[in-house]
Amino acid sequence: MAVALIVTALLPPDIFAWAEGLRRAHFPPERNLVPAHLTLFHALPPSAEDEARRLLARTAREWTPVAASISRLLDLGKGTALAVDSAGMDALRADLAHHLHGLLSAQDDHPPRLHITIQNKVAKDAARALQAELGKTLRRRDFLFAGLALHRYLGGPWAPLGMWSFSGKKRG
Repeated sequence: MAVALIVTALLPPDIFAWAEGLRRAHFPPERNLVPAHLTLFHALPPSAEDEARRLLARTAREWTPVAASISRLLDLGKGTALAVDSAGMDALRADLAHHLHGLLSAQDDHPPRLHITIQNKVAKDAARALQAELGKTLRRRDFLFAGLALHRYLGGPWAPLGMWSFSGKKRG
């Protein structure tokens, strides 16, 4: 069975632990099949796996860790996310999209709103209640993305295919 490939940006351990804790507390447990993450591409074709591996490895060798911040929530309608601001990651993703031109799904063929989903597929009033609650204590968190990862979508859970840490000099 051919399944999609997913590209994510690697969160540093402290941001991952915080976001994962929020996700475990607020994501419907029966739907929480993957850990906290920031998706860059949702559905590359499986035939692009070798090309994606080469591109992600090369990109990680070229780029320094990428600066980002979280200072606000994102209303997903029936969910809540941590909005991520990162001009560098926007630039890196645009560079990846240029190289992957022709392989991108409709969902991936435009600049995304970078975010980490901590709640999804709930009633709108539950999402708004969580946003009101978290909005009272949310403070700005600055961090550096550590690298890139590739996963295979398995109809719910993901299978990891590779991780590449940033080690270069290029800044976004």
